[in-house]
Amino acid sequence: MADLTIVGGGLAGCEAAWQVASRGYQVDLFEMRPIKSTGAHITSNLAELVCSNSLGSNLPDRASGLLKNELRRLDSLLLKIADQCALPAGGALAVDRDRFGQQVTQAISDHANIRLIREEVQSIPSGPVIIASGPLTSPALAASITQLTGSDHLFFFDAIAPIIRADSIDMQIAYRASRYEKAEEVDGDYINCPMEREEYEQFVTALVQAERIPLRDFESEISAGVKAGAGIFFEGCLPVEIIASRETKALAFGPMRPVGLWNPLTGKRPYAVLQLRQDNLAGTLYNMVGFQTNLTFPEQKRIFRMIPGLEHAEFERYGQMHRNTFIASPLMLNPSLQLKSDARIFFAGQITGVEGYMGNIATGLLAGLNAARMLEGKDTVVPPPACMLGALCAYITGAEIKHFQPMKANFGILPDLPSPASAKRERAAQYATRALETLEQWITGLGIV
Repeated sequence: MADLTIVGGGLAGCEAAWQVASRGYQVDLFEMRPIKSTGAHITSNLAELVCSNSLGSNLPDRASGLLKNELRRLDSLLLKIADQCALPAGGALAVDRDRFGQQVTQAISDHANIRLIREEVQSIPSGPVIIASGPLTSPALAASITQLTGSDHLFFFDAIAPIIRADSIDMQIAYRASRYEKAEEVDGDYINCPMEREEYEQFVTALVQAERIPLRDFESEISAGVKAGAGIFFEGCLPVEIIASRETKALAFGPMRPVGLWNPLTGKRPYAVLQLRQDNLAGTLYNMVGFQTNLTFPEQKRIFRMIPGLEHAEFERYGQMHRNTFIASPLMLNPSLQLKSDARIFFAGQITGVEGYMGNIATGLLAGLNAARMLEGKDTVVPPPACMLGALCAYITGAEIKHFQPMKANFGILPDLPSPASAKRERAAQYATRALETLEQWITGLGIV
């Protein structure tokens, strides 16, 4: 009989399973795919990266880079595999998503203390359990969670960007460059499709007027007092057509900003730029950076081919939208990620209200660490709020519920610095230095790694 049950084989569930199993406990890890699909996943791999292949910045003085360094120090399995599967992406950590999923699946399947069970869990299991069922939690399990907590779950809509075949990109128009690359760097990590003002304005007009996929009935219900419809988009992952509808120049100042991307073919900076990021190790697929969308597939093909360099683009996958579910963590969870009403139950991953791949891995690691400590008869722990992991947990469990939205790693949730530098980059470095020093003291004091 397993010591712990984990529901969900995504980023959080796999990291949690590894952390518990590596401490000598038996884990049953349930993943319903491929027996039951989510509508957003494509493969049967564990830890499948659905929305993008980028895990965010890898720079030590960026919030996402800091969280990665914290997780490296805490011996994260998934981050170790991500580093092994890295692709060229400038200062970001992007991976070959198929290779990444395959390696995580292999590592989990091969662990002697983990039993992988391909089966849907429709109700919360008895005994110690980590719920890491993700933003696409099945309706049956969501109903069980609602019944247990006595509160409706929340939801918002998330979107996925299209993926294009590299050999269909016109490199007579598009060019390689990374933002702010040095003069000696002749081959940047991104493919850039430049637009002049007239081309951009025509594109935006077509984008705003394009036909969208109607939201399904179950995705337009009202839950937890939140009005359904166009207002329930997560601001950090807006469909490109929603951004464009807000203001004509919104894309040019957002995902299509041309700053630092001079066109070597003209010697000038374009009015706007679409960036394409390598999506697989072979370099045959590229995804449209920041171009999450809910346009119909024919409209995506028609309108995105208006972008210079993509006139003959072939789409390996079209963009789409799906419902993301998350619980009211400020009401339900302690910073240890334990349910306030039942300490044997932990939650981890995007269902808690963290956003981004790294937040999922981070909360999975902490939930796994605390579940193992509970099995050992020890007190659960919470990283100091001066660490990015500690700050994330403090936010999702302490935010004002009225304005609670998913949160990703950012310096704004860390405690103020006593003597902050005036320059933004130097101030970020101060935050990062303090966070890692604080984390090291915490680790040493507890002897947890």
